[in-house]
Amino acid sequence: MKLKLDIDPDIVEMMAAEVAAGERAVSAAIREAGTGLKTAWRLQITGAGLGARLARTIRSEQFPKATPSLNAAAVVWSNAPVIVGAHDTGPLIRSKNGFWLAIPTSAAGKSLRGGRITPGEWERRTGLRLRFIYRRRGPSLLVAEGRLNTKGRAVASRSKTGRGVVTAPIFLLVPQVKLPKRLDLARDAQRAHDAVPGLIVANWVESKVGPGGP
Repeated sequence: MKLKLDIDPDIVEMMAAEVAAGERAVSAAIREAGTGLKTAWRLQITGAGLGARLARTIRSEQFPKATPSLNAAAVVWSNAPVIVGAHDTGPLIRSKNGFWLAIPTSAAGKSLRGGRITPGEWERRTGLRLRFIYRRRGPSLLVAEGRLNTKGRAVASRSKTGRGVVTAPIFLLVPQVKLPKRLDLARDAQRAHDAVPGLIVANWVESKVGPGGP
């Protein structure tokens, strides 16, 4: 018995077309999932009151960049991973030296370098000395003798009589702070992951049918 196998060129073309449709479908699905996850994370951050600036640190990128692939992948990340990660996990923050965390009050003002001002920077900037006050209940304090300006900031007093001088709490001292968990990035990541199979099927069908319909 002799068997002869002939491969119809049309079948080869059909298989190649099917593979190409799959590559386009997978790449499109991954792109949608990555972009959707980036948008979801940005909305979480702004919805938690953390600001649009932090939200814009969320970025996404797809690989490969130029050609469709069955092995397409997307990466979503933050350019401020420490800040975003802290709000996502709600860590317990302790002082590095094992003593106190100095939390500035409104009378302390802001750091000239951005972020929270430190006791050392505050003393250098104002020329005032901070005094430690221990409290058994509630946070201990770093206070200073001065006057409060129109913005409620403590500054040195120029009065020779001591008029208007107050003892102002400049820093609250606590041994540790529990940062509240304000984000749930894993939830949106899982949703994006679970949506990928359906996106692949939808894009595969669309790729085969074409934008004009059957």
